[in-house]
Amino acid sequence: MTTRFLIPAAGMGTRLGLDSPKALVALAGRPMLLRTLDRFAEAGLEQGVVIHPAGYEADFRDALAGRAVTLVPGGARRQDSVRCGLEALDDAAEVVAIHDAARPFVSVAAIRASVEAAETFGAATVAIPSVDTILEGDADGFLVATPERHRLWACQTPQTFRAEVVTEAHRRAAAEGFEGTDDASLVRHFGGRVKLVTGSRDNVKITLPEDLRLAELVLREGRA
Repeated sequence: MTTRFLIPAAGMGTRLGLDSPKALVALAGRPMLLRTLDRFAEAGLEQGVVIHPAGYEADFRDALAGRAVTLVPGGARRQDSVRCGLEALDDAAEVVAIHDAARPFVSVAAIRASVEAAETFGAATVAIPSVDTILEGDADGFLVATPERHRLWACQTPQTFRAEVVTEAHRRAAAEGFEGTDDASLVRHFGGRVKLVTGSRDNVKITLPEDLRLAELVLREGRA
């Protein structure tokens, strides 16, 4: 099936201590977004949509020169941005892999596995089984429950879907004013089944300055 990527990259690097788009932050001398797109290219996915912060289209266009990418300005929330990106997909798209720009170390195997699962089941998300005991607390910070660890997964991306499945979920969410945690939760909320695909612990999301320093160390040492 014809697959496209959709990369929400409209966030600013505020938590990194920057006032520029996080996706364009350099990792070992190269924008994070390009390193992310390189992984998708290795998986055979070179066409798709990148969602940028409003007012930064020229910066993204310069960074993505030569790439088969459609640029779309982001909305007020990530969910709004993804909906705008879905509307910009070309008509040939049958499957769409939605991936955080700030996860530049996603494995090619995980991308391909999520696409295969979406083709089969309609929806899939990369995730890893929890190795920690997770505690549920109440509003006052007291333990309420300890869910069974073997049923718990830490969510990652890509979250991959048949295009009509995720587009319909976003359409209904907008119509009903529902806000989900992520795209998989939207699909699940409206009755879809989402297959869990095992990712890896290397697929970290760069959010804080220490994440950036660790990512640069990984690249310098050739571990990714």
